[in-house]
Amino acid sequence: METMRPEMATRIAREIRELATKPGEGVRYVETAENSLAEIHAEIDGPVDTPFEGGVFRLKLVLGSEFPSAPPRGFFLTKIFHPNIATNGDVCVNTLKKDWKSDVTLGHVFQVIRCLLIVPFPESSLNDEAGKLFMTSYDEYFKRAQLMTQVHALKPRSADPPAKPVSMSLTDKNGDEAAPDTVAAKRKVTKEQKKQKENKKKGLKRL
Repeated sequence: METMRPEMATRIAREIRELATKPGEGVRYVETAENSLAEIHAEIDGPVDTPFEGGVFRLKLVLGSEFPSAPPRGFFLTKIFHPNIATNGDVCVNTLKKDWKSDVTLGHVFQVIRCLLIVPFPESSLNDEAGKLFMTSYDEYFKRAQLMTQVHALKPRSADPPAKPVSMSLTDKNGDEAAPDTVAAKRKVTKEQKKQKENKKKGLKRL
């Protein structure tokens, strides 16, 4: 957005604060280096019982100079196989088309897009291949969309916690911690046993 009226900047900033502090279910606001009011980024969790479950999808809303009279444009930045999402990430949903109203909030738009992952509309698809597969063989569509999710949308698992340090204390046969003098005695006996074994080996070599 090249120019923005002060009242619009105030509105967008307020909605961003709401999105950051009170996000809807499965939606998180994402700050960007540009921190632009014209591009709003968020992450959407893939809904359960869908081929997108377990995935985290990054997307953005681009606000044009005519916003809010004209709707923003939605784009998925994470690759996804879905009838209403083009291969370039463009999103087709009525809220951003004929059903747009100037009082619709950005948070609501993100929620609508997330709902689109639950209930696609293959009749008005942007991805014809996904739309046709959804209509003719849902199982195949599900597998294809799930595979795409696993390849592109799964976040790496966090590293395993560091192992606990092994205790260096010695214990006696009953499991009680051995006293310092007992430990020293055991070490001495072990050392003598090793020395005796080495002497035996030397004796055998001489034979």
